[in-house]
Amino acid sequence: MPESYEFRPIAHIYTGFPEKFGIPRQSLLVPDAEGRIVFEPEFRHPDILRGIEGFDYLWISFVFSENVRTKWNATVTPPRLGGRERKGVFATRSPFRPNPIGLSCVKLEGVTCEEKYGNVIRVSGVDMLDGTPILDIKPYIAYADAHPEARAGFAAEVRDEMEVIIPPEMEEEIPEGDRRAVYDLLKQDPRTAFIHDEGRVWGVSYKNMNIKFTAKDRVITVCGIEKPFT
Repeated sequence: MPESYEFRPIAHIYTGFPEKFGIPRQSLLVPDAEGRIVFEPEFRHPDILRGIEGFDYLWISFVFSENVRTKWNATVTPPRLGGRERKGVFATRSPFRPNPIGLSCVKLEGVTCEEKYGNVIRVSGVDMLDGTPILDIKPYIAYADAHPEARAGFAAEVRDEMEVIIPPEMEEEIPEGDRRAVYDLLKQDPRTAFIHDEGRVWGVSYKNMNIKFTAKDRVITVCGIEKPFT
């Protein structure tokens, strides 16, 4: 058996998350967060997706391309535990792994044929950085993949969602089709787990917006919408 394997991306996913900070910590937590999977030229065969329309969800294997490191740690600090308690790396879904491979379940919204790129997969509920390399795509099959009775260890306790307040004049600056995604993104509390300075103004990027907010007593209040991205 070989001691190492070489993989190449079959596609890249393009999402509304231009930077790592604020990306949902799990897929489907922000249902309206959309993505486009564009295949590399050698994988644009017209039959490569034949039958995929019969599935509602897909498993996406991808590379944590911004977290590639030469060294790794046996333990990490999961955000769910406040970023201060260490757990074994293989007992977590941390992006900081010996092999920087991620796995996400996303909703299949459809396939469109584009003149420049061939078949493009449209998905929602994404939790990946814009431009993330995709290694593989597999259909989600409920009878094999869903185990609702399974224990969830330290992740079993569901954290309360934040209340989100967006003043009307700022909500008007958010495109109507993106408002639900922005609300869902903020209510998951994108702040760094161990920094909860109530006087701090945070900024989270989504599509072409940098959304400024403060947080106090489980309430997030939007205080500005900047559009630095083009």
